[in-house]
Amino acid sequence: MKTTLRLAALSALFITSLAQAAELIPIDVHRDANCGCCKKWIAHLQANGFKVNDHVEANMSEVKQRLGVPARLASCHTAVINGKFVEGHVPAEQVLALSKRADLLGVAAPGMPMGSPGMEMDGMGDAYQVIGLSKNGTDEVIADYPAH
Repeated sequence: MKTTLRLAALSALFITSLAQAAELIPIDVHRDANCGCCKKWIAHLQANGFKVNDHVEANMSEVKQRLGVPARLASCHTAVINGKFVEGHVPAEQVLALSKRADLLGVAAPGMPMGSPGMEMDGMGDAYQVIGLSKNGTDEVIADYPAH
């Protein structure tokens, strides 16, 4: 009887783990090997349900150019999800919202705003915006994050 219960419990745990793994959202992150904030942003994504495929790159400028990231929107790392770019320290909620926007090529948190995911500094943070790049090349403010 005890063996049957243990087997049932282990099976349930295994099935639950598989279900959770299957629900993770895949995203490819391209980053420089020496950037610590990129690793913190990856941890932010993982904590919010993403399965990160981490790509260490020798030439991030080349990656950004290949993925169509305009220089005005550049930051330190570049991700790709469902064929769209995510540039910089974009919060996970905005990465998820990108999938609902067929009109956008990608989103960016230009620069490296203090207080954005991966750039936390003792509870302080600058105001910043997440910018969407439309298919016609125009920028659109997707989200405003206040200073704190």
